[in-house]
Amino acid sequence: MITSIFKKSTILNYSLIVVLLLITFFLYQTSNLGTVLATNRLSKNGLFIVLLLASFFLVNFMAKKNGLTKDSSYTILFFLLFLILFPSVFSNTNLMLANFFLLLSFRRLISLQSLKAPKEKIFDAAMWIFIASLFHFWCILFIILVYISIIFHASRDYRNWLLPFVAFFTSAILFLMAAIVFNKTWIDYFLSQTQVNFELNYFTNNYQNAALSFYVVLAVYFLFSMILSLSNRPLILQASYKKLIFGFLIGVIVFVMSPEKNNAMLLFTFLPLSVMCTNNIEYSQSKMYQEIVLLFAIAGSFIAFFTQL
Repeated sequence: MITSIFKKSTILNYSLIVVLLLITFFLYQTSNLGTVLATNRLSKNGLFIVLLLASFFLVNFMAKKNGLTKDSSYTILFFLLFLILFPSVFSNTNLMLANFFLLLSFRRLISLQSLKAPKEKIFDAAMWIFIASLFHFWCILFIILVYISIIFHASRDYRNWLLPFVAFFTSAILFLMAAIVFNKTWIDYFLSQTQVNFELNYFTNNYQNAALSFYVVLAVYFLFSMILSLSNRPLILQASYKKLIFGFLIGVIVFVMSPEKNNAMLLFTFLPLSVMCTNNIEYSQSKMYQEIVLLFAIAGSFIAFFTQL
């Protein structure tokens, strides 16, 4: 029954996911941050919703445009489930901005498989990563994914290896100029994020711990499922799937290294894991298996969401 709803991309599917997103967003805002009727809260929430919807559009566009998934709504459904699994994401604008720019970077890196305008795509991807690092410093580790993509698609031209450095100096100069002109404290804020903290003792209640445990179970299962079935995927897409796997692992490292650690930091792993989950369901021939996996993911995410309100 659940698979019959989301196995196709229709206006109804998208509308349902958007409605669920808005309901969970405002439920969290009302429960944890007080009333959303104040003028300043309304304007901030409005901008945040636009950012959320733009992120959903990018995730869906990337998966469909590059053939990473079939014509279904599973990818954005899983992206929504992971968001509500860790609802503290809804109150962290900097993380959402960082993730949005990382999505733009992923879009350029995945599209490298076409081998059209590789230099522009490499430069753009690196630039988006450096911009994302302004909002969360350790996103800079995703520059590793740029070089992995170069190895897969454009390693013969030595100029491609230098383009991330050009992007770095370009973004650094623009940031310093903007900070000097508008607000010099931006530099202090950026430098304060460069610390490292490997401790995982940040939990404030058992519900956060349970949500993280549930996510780890899903992540480990679908990650190994993708790795083990990679050789059965179309040859032209194998490099893209490998980039998603590496992107997920880098996202986990960012989570582990971040100084102000919380479950919301796993936001950077949502895109690759959503595609992995979708592939696992789409390539399964068992309707019962698909229903069980979706029901388990949906039930677990919503239970975790309501217990954290």
